[in-house]
Amino acid sequence: MSPLPFELLLALRYLRPKRTFVSVITLISVLGVTLGVAVLIIVISVMTGFDQQLRDKILGFNTHLKVMPRGDTMKDYAALARIVSSNRNVKAVAPFVLGPVLVETEPPTGQSKVGAPWIRGIDARIETNMSVLPTSIVDGKFDVSDRGLLVGNEFAHNMNLQVGDRVEIGSPSVLKKWRESSKKEGASAPVLPEYEVRGIFDVGYYEYNLSVIVISLQDAQDLYDLDGSVHGLMVMLHDPYQAPVVEEELAVALGPNYGIRSWMQENSNLLNALVVEKNVMFYLLFFIMIVAALCILSALITFVVQKTREIGMLKALGATDWQISLVFLSQAALVGAVGDLAGYGMACWPWRIAMSSCTSWIA
Repeated sequence: MSPLPFELLLALRYLRPKRTFVSVITLISVLGVTLGVAVLIIVISVMTGFDQQLRDKILGFNTHLKVMPRGDTMKDYAALARIVSSNRNVKAVAPFVLGPVLVETEPPTGQSKVGAPWIRGIDARIETNMSVLPTSIVDGKFDVSDRGLLVGNEFAHNMNLQVGDRVEIGSPSVLKKWRESSKKEGASAPVLPEYEVRGIFDVGYYEYNLSVIVISLQDAQDLYDLDGSVHGLMVMLHDPYQAPVVEEELAVALGPNYGIRSWMQENSNLLNALVVEKNVMFYLLFFIMIVAALCILSALITFVVQKTREIGMLKALGATDWQISLVFLSQAALVGAVGDLAGYGMACWPWRIAMSSCTSWIA
C-alpha cells in the first residue's frame, strides 16, 4: 500500500505515459509556466533595482528635507537648527544658500562661455554628513575656501573647464546693482567676483552634474547679499522614507512661518513615472501567466477527454465526483508547482553567476 492517496498516484501516472518518460503536453505546459514566471521575476527585479538605484542617486546629493521661510530669508537659522536637531529622526542639519547665477569663463585664448547653473552654498565642515559630495570628487580636491568652486563633470565639459581655471559669477544682487548704476551718471558698474575651480565632482546623477555648482556658505551669502542669513536648512534623516512623518512633526514645532519640502515632493514627477512604469510592466507580464494557466487548462481538457473510459471505471468502483476532480486538479497543481520552481531557478541563476563573478573579480 502506498502512503500517497490514489488521486495523487493517478495524477502522477497520467503525467508519465507508457511510451514516453514525460508527456509532450505536460512538457509544453511546464515550459509555459516556467518562462512566464522567469520573465515576470527578472523584469520586476530589474525595474525594482533601477528604481532603488535612482533613489540612491537622488538621495546621495539631495537632502531629505528642506526647511525654508515663507517670506524673507532665514536670519535665526542657528536657533532653528537646534529645534530641528531635537527631533529623534534627524541625523544632521546644515544651512544652505541655493539660487540661480550666471557663470562666465575666462579662457586664456578664444571666446568665453556663459552658463546659468544653480549655485549651492555649503558648510564644508559638516558636508560629509549631508551628501556624498566630499567623496565624489573625480578631479582636484574638495576645497571651497577663499572663493573655491566645485563644478559637475557635465558642466565642466560643456564649459571647457578644468581644475585651476577661473570664472566670474553674477548673482541677482549683482544684476540689481548694475541696474542701479546704469541709472546714475558717472557711477561705475560693479565687478563680478572671480572664483577658482578647485574640484570636479560626479555624484552619479546627470541633472546635478550639469546644473549645480558648489561654493562655500560665506561666499554664497556675499553673492546674494544675505548679511549672515541663509535661504534655509538642509535636514538629513536616519531613514529617508520617514520624511513625510518628520515633515508633519517639524511643521508643528516650527509653526506656519516656515515651509518644509521633502525629497519625495521635489522629485515627485520622476518617482511617480517610475511607479506607473513598474505597475504597467507587472500587469503586462501578469498576462503571460494567464496564458500559461490557459495552457494548463487546455492540457487538462485534453486529458479528461482521453481518460473518459478510466473515469467511468473509477465511478463504477465507487469514486466520488470530488475524488475524480481531485485527480486532474492534482495534475494541474503538479505542473504549476514544477513550472514555478523551474521559473524561479531560471530567474535567479543568471544573477547568482553574475554575483559570483563579481565576487571573484573583486577578490
